[in-house]
Amino acid sequence: MDRSSAGVSWQCTTSGNDYKQPDDRTDCSKSGRCWHGTVRQLDAPLAYVRESNEFYAASDACSADHPPRHSIKPVHGFKALITPEKIDYMMKISTHYGDHYDGNKHCQFALSIKHYTLSSKRPLHHSEQRQLIPLLHDFKATPGWTWRNLATTFHSFTSAGVFTPHKYMDEWVKETQAALLSALLDPVIHKCNQKPDVRSINAQGTVNLLWAVAKLVNNGLALEKTAKLKEAVVVLLPLVKTKAELKEEKDCFNTQGTANLLWALAKLVDNGLALEKTPKLKEAVAALLLQVKTKAESKEEKEHFNTQGTANLLWALAKLVDNGLKLEKTPKLKEAVAALLPHVKTKAESKKEKDHYKPQEVANLLWAMAKLVDNGLELEKTTKLKEAVCGLLPYVKTKAESKEEKDHFTPQAVTNLLWAIAKLVENGLELEKRKKLKEAVAALLLQVKTKAESKKDHFIPKHIANLLWAMAKLVDNGLALEKTAKLKEAVNALLPHVATKAEAKEEKDRFKTQGIANLLWALAKLVDNGLELEKTPKLKEAVAALLPHVKIKAESKEEKEHFITQHIANLLWALVKLVDNGLEKTPKPKEAVDALLPHVKTKAESKEEKDHFKPQAVANLLWALAKLVDNGLGLEKTTKLKEAVAALLPHVKTKAESKEEKDRFKSQGIISLLWAVVILVDNGLELGTTPKLKEAVAALLPHVKTKAESKEEKDRFSTQGIANLLWALAKLGEAIELNLIKSTLDSLVDRIGENAQFSQQDILMSLWGVMVFCARFYLESGSNDKHSLEKHIGELFSRLENTSPGSIEDQSIIAMAACWLGRACPVIPYYTTNTSQSQSTFRDHLQSSFPSLKIEEEKSLNSLPPVDLLLADYNMVIDIQGPFHYVSGDFKTRNGSTLLKIALLKKSGFEVIEIPVTRLVNQDSMKRVIEQIKTKLAVLPEAYGSLLQNSGEGSEDEAYVTADEGGEFSDDCYFTAEEYVEEPTKKTKKRNRRRKKSVKTAD
Repeated sequence: MDRSSAGVSWQCTTSGNDYKQPDDRTDCSKSGRCWHGTVRQLDAPLAYVRESNEFYAASDACSADHPPRHSIKPVHGFKALITPEKIDYMMKISTHYGDHYDGNKHCQFALSIKHYTLSSKRPLHHSEQRQLIPLLHDFKATPGWTWRNLATTFHSFTSAGVFTPHKYMDEWVKETQAALLSALLDPVIHKCNQKPDVRSINAQGTVNLLWAVAKLVNNGLALEKTAKLKEAVVVLLPLVKTKAELKEEKDCFNTQGTANLLWALAKLVDNGLALEKTPKLKEAVAALLLQVKTKAESKEEKEHFNTQGTANLLWALAKLVDNGLKLEKTPKLKEAVAALLPHVKTKAESKKEKDHYKPQEVANLLWAMAKLVDNGLELEKTTKLKEAVCGLLPYVKTKAESKEEKDHFTPQAVTNLLWAIAKLVENGLELEKRKKLKEAVAALLLQVKTKAESKKDHFIPKHIANLLWAMAKLVDNGLALEKTAKLKEAVNALLPHVATKAEAKEEKDRFKTQGIANLLWALAKLVDNGLELEKTPKLKEAVAALLPHVKIKAESKEEKEHFITQHIANLLWALVKLVDNGLEKTPKPKEAVDALLPHVKTKAESKEEKDHFKPQAVANLLWALAKLVDNGLGLEKTTKLKEAVAALLPHVKTKAESKEEKDRFKSQGIISLLWAVVILVDNGLELGTTPKLKEAVAALLPHVKTKAESKEEKDRFSTQGIANLLWALAKLGEAIELNLIKSTLDSLVDRIGENAQFSQQDILMSLWGVMVFCARFYLESGSNDKHSLEKHIGELFSRLENTSPGSIEDQSIIAMAACWLGRACPVIPYYTTNTSQSQSTFRDHLQSSFPSLKIEEEKSLNSLPPVDLLLADYNMVIDIQGPFHYVSGDFKTRNGSTLLKIALLKKSGFEVIEIPVTRLVNQDSMKRVIEQIKTKLAVLPEAYGSLLQNSGEGSEDEAYVTADEGGEFSDDCYFTAEEYVEEPTKKTKKRNRRRKKSVKTAD
């Protein structure tokens, strides 16, 4: 039991990447007021009356103003309250009157216990509870008890902490608690099941009972495992609906009752009462929402909600939305929120003391508004919401900087506030343009540092995870890490706690699966935004302490330990970023990734909706897997990685073809997906799923075109995005059919001409991509007729004048462009060469078959990348093609680099023969290939001109010749392979890989 009569325990909320926000609770006061669900002290029942069906008017059952004859004088000693004489007298009265006893003495006793805790400003502690519980062994509620006495007794015991479980409790105490609870719930259920004219149930009693049940659940009593508790809720729900719809004022819920009921229902839902599976619950909520709107819009001041009621209501509505009540599909909910928001602003700006919000209320309100925004309430389109937020921000700064203890935020409130502000900023509240917002954040950051370094105000694991997540989100949305000293100090103060809690042996100190995912995501985000891993030892220690937990939880057989889809996506993204920034030197990241991969496959293949990845998660996962492979983590040869990728590819196709808005990929997601596919196949991941790959890419192409042509700013590709797309689409070569890509290319390339902001790197990537597609059109047509795309080669080439390309790759692109345009090459690339075993063996066999044949190896022609074998006398080039010349190593689908090289050689006047290495696996197959070349050479005129002299002319025949098993040539000069055989390892991977630094992903 908390110190409040109706405290709120927020559950943490995330990231996406989102984490459930923890609630806070507060101390109760003598008036019985509490942070969530203000329940005023119940009137003591009237003196004992023997009639069994007595009805008490719905008095202000939560009022602290007791008539003199009903007041209970404060009792200073707990033992004086629970003397055996008092208990015996109470039991004798009950026994004497039997079923006609109305429960009055029992009710007074329960109230005295509650008042004792109120005056002590705390619930019963463990020793007091142990003294009281044995005396309640025979505490029974008979059928004659009035509704009011039942509700008051149950409410009082709950509020005082009689039912609160403690860590070390004897079994007999638990059994007595359970028996007492059952004894009170049985008559409640019985009365609710009676006919309406018999049960005499008033509104306030209903409020108190549901509040008490919610409080029990909130204090650890499992709703699903306590059948009678759940049954009591189910029978009380229709009463809520009935009372809420009553037109008679005498038995309607008052403003406080409405607020307490919605708080209670939200608490029950948050603790396992399924909203969708409990129709009566939805009906009760719907009836109460109308009451909220009516009272909030009323011109009668007595109908208005006070500051605490407003805070509780918005918290409750946010909790219901967070647990499945759809904002868009529940008009009454939106209307209730809209009616409450002006009151938040009015009270926040009021100069009256009674209207001022307490620290906890400020935290709850901002958390609730952030939660509503996170679930679809659009910040930009809801002026009232923006005004309410802006009205509360000065409170945050004032309270955070106050020296008055009553104004201080608890560690949990600080956490909730930073989480809420981060969420609001993420959803459109501009950090840079709002001075009040920046001031509030600065004041809170100082609180984080102070409390993190304090010996008494420590943050629990949940808080630490949420705080670092919030700070990472703020940094991600424009709060410069290097320029905000307080932010850096707050992060540094929290980091030691991460390592300490991660290594703790106490269950309560450990991070849950969601906390681990959010922490690693947050640390990776901070590193990605300038927090140097090498220069921050505490950061390295924190990451090192968290990584083993990823592996342990991923391999756990306990379902509750498993990561959900969003966690898996966030974790893999985080691991990529950390590896990118220097973590690859330890084995732990690889072990964590290895443990997560089977979960990617399982979730991707699951038919359960809860397991489905969202479009952004699919994009991030494939991007992360590609990046891990590209960073040299040695995963490309693992079966788990192949299976994970193969399981994700159909999701790309399904979501890309979906007509549902929620399934669509964002612009950045499309770029990330295409980049990821290319990197995976370019690094030798033998997917064996080329059809799936082709289908996924084909499904994405219409979206590339749509977004490239979109006039909406949010849909447009960035300059880097366009460059990455052209590079990725070109790299996939024949995996994309030309007829599918033509219109998409026009849309993308037009954007290049419109934009002068391209960096040198973007221009080089775009130039390479455009050349590949021009090469494909050239090879397809077999003629020198210029394609419309070729004009862009000249435009992009001219943008590179007076530049100094540094890498061999960049120099090679410029050389290829000059060759295509027939211009002098401004650079001379220095290509490194390395002859493979296959190439050497084939050359020797070819030379022995033609002793007089002049054969040159690794020759660079016209500054182009070296060819394997050059037969200069015949203007013939022979290239031995290993798996890296093909998409996914299938020896059928040539990639962009291969196609561009062939086209440039052809344009320079060479006959090109490509021989897949799989055709050279043994002496017999090699002999057949040589025989085919011999036949080809026999029909070619010898030395029909210098290669350089004929560089502008092409051969009349087609460029590719296929060798069939019979040894005869068809009209093509391309040797196909029936099956994949690994190339011998001596040859390096000969790839003209045009790789951009990794694409920034949507997080």
